Amino acid sequence: MERTYSFTETVICGLIATFMMSMLSFLSSGIGLPVIDVGYMLKEIFNHIHEQDPYNILWGNVAYYIGGILLALIWVAFLDNKLPGNWLVQGIIYGVVISIVAAVIVSPAISMAGGESFGIFYVDTWFPVLNILAGLIMHLGYGITLLLCLEYSDRFNSQELR
Repeated sequence: MERTYSFTETVICGLIATFMMSMLSFLSSGIGLPVIDVGYMLKEIFNHIHEQDPYNILWGNVAYYIGGILLALIWVAFLDNKLPGNWLVQGIIYGVVISIVAAVIVSPAISMAGGESFGIFYVDTWFPVLNILAGLIMHLGYGITLLLCLEYSDRFNSQELR
């Protein structure tokens, strides 16, 4: 059965999944992994070309959450109903795909825009394996949370408010 989601459902699920990804990043520091604070990194990149720092952390986090919403929209528009498995398997697959794309394309490009180099798969960082693992945990959390939210969003919509 083909599922359909409204724009609002997709945006809300993307926000929830992005929040989960952030929390996993901060909590993973408790097991010795690096904190990947994407909002902070984006803020630093925005300010990189300016003599002063016109952008604060709010702007970095807005950009981060818009990116999370875009990932949810990409799932719904292009990938939903095309990958095998239930919501959990699909969430794991999407999380792994996002993690690979982030490590190969997004992180190297963003770090170069900020005047540094993380390298492909974070090879130019002090602990590439830890960064890969931290990113994978974050993105698995995003994918699983997104698909869980989308899976159950129609159940909330089908129940009438009394």
